[in-house]
Amino acid sequence: MPNILENKEALELLKNAIWKAGYTDQVVIRMDVAASEFFRSGKYDLDFKSPDDPSRYITPDLCKSFIWEYPVMSIEDPFDHDDWEAWKNFTASAVIQVVGDDFTVTNPKRIAKAVSEKSCNCLLLKVNQTDSVTQSLQAWKLALSNGWGVMVSHGSGETEDIFIADLVVGLCTGQIKTSAPCGSERLAKYNQILRIEEELGCKAKFAGRCFRNPLAK
Repeated sequence: MPNILENKEALELLKNAIWKAGYTDQVVIRMDVAASEFFRSGKYDLDFKSPDDPSRYITPDLCKSFIWEYPVMSIEDPFDHDDWEAWKNFTASAVIQVVGDDFTVTNPKRIAKAVSEKSCNCLLLKVNQTDSVTQSLQAWKLALSNGWGVMVSHGSGETEDIFIADLVVGLCTGQIKTSAPCGSERLAKYNQILRIEEELGCKAKFAGRCFRNPLAK
């Protein structure tokens, strides 16, 4: 693990790695800010365990700088799950995918409100956040019908179950979140996707730059 002191150092490392590998046209960066974890007293204090230091606050302008300076194409949970105004303002000015996880919790009511207020433009679909697969499909349909992207995701305490790999292909969402390819619980999903691709043969389609809307003509 590199000795990283702040966020931009990590992004710089990723940017350079992509460039040196020769994949600048094929690889982009997705960020999960998980802002609810460090939201304190109306401030996004990333260093909340230390004495108050405003220079360590996460702001909308900082998130925007990530977008302009690095190949960041997707940001998840950039604000607290109840900071609706911040979500709305950021999404209105963002040119990338803004994903709701803690913000929407795969809940049709919160998704409907987010759609109404134009607070984000992509749903993180977690089956473990819902009461049933049926409710998950309702959330997917609601997001899709309103022009959102959908990213199927694993949950905390994940196992080697491969259901979400089948789900992401079946729903044709174009996006899956199942972390780095290390650990059997993660590799199981990627291996299942490879098996599906092998079975589909020439019918398999790589979403590529169309990952937000793979079904677009």
